[in-house]
Amino acid sequence: ESTGWSCSYAEFGKQWYQRRVRGKKNLNLTSLFSADYLPYDLPYDLPVVGLPRTCACGKTNSLEHCLSCTRGGYVHLRHNQLRDLTANLLEEAGCKDVTIEPRLLPLSTERFQLRSAITGDDARLDVAARGLWSPMERTLLDIRVFNSLAPSNANLSVKQVLDKHQQEKKRCYEERVTQVEKCSFTPVVMSTTGVMGDEADRLYKQIALRLATRTSQSYSDCMRYIRQRVSFCLIKTLVVSRRGFRGSRSERVQRDVDLNLLYSDRNMAFE
Repeated sequence: ESTGWSCSYAEFGKQWYQRRVRGKKNLNLTSLFSADYLPYDLPYDLPVVGLPRTCACGKTNSLEHCLSCTRGGYVHLRHNQLRDLTANLLEEAGCKDVTIEPRLLPLSTERFQLRSAITGDDARLDVAARGLWSPMERTLLDIRVFNSLAPSNANLSVKQVLDKHQQEKKRCYEERVTQVEKCSFTPVVMSTTGVMGDEADRLYKQIALRLATRTSQSYSDCMRYIRQRVSFCLIKTLVVSRRGFRGSRSERVQRDVDLNLLYSDRNMAFE
């Protein structure tokens, strides 16, 4: 199918970016970033240039594999970026005591009905904030960004996958949070393409409502602002995971360097 664009790959991405998101503040992408995101966003079979055919782990360097491969730490990077963004949005919305990775209180004699409940003394969640749902109430969030292209999700609808991950988070933490921490618990589940679960959608709508009240802006503008920031956070992490380096450190850094040779070459360059 023809796209109607007669230009290079990078220029194509630049023009798409300018047409779609031109004028948005703090939402900047390079031409390469916007071009790399085209296969995610448009129904055109556009190749991503400049990538090896085989991953450093030995498997085919496909889109699905890039989003799931644990080498390079890009799966954790995607999670941490969304975690930090959510904490930043909570602070902008006026929530107090916003912390990242708060530790849960250690257990003594508490017993839970579900065997899947996390009982370790070193357990922690992703974000904590006070005053989100009601004044003085503390809320704990646990974030998960899953790969919607993974083979384990092939036979399930997006709604079913979102519900599965939400229920898993609740089975692990909700009973402990409500009974021991005396807080509310909200699982924030999202796909790599930006599809949110019911709880995550309710969370960001509440943040938008508080942000609108605090800044005297309309609710729709605040909701659009939040969705844009979340979308660009995911776009950047997706592209980085697609192009990021997954080899060993010895391949990236040349350890055996002759410093005398480098010093002589530098002197020759200035002569």
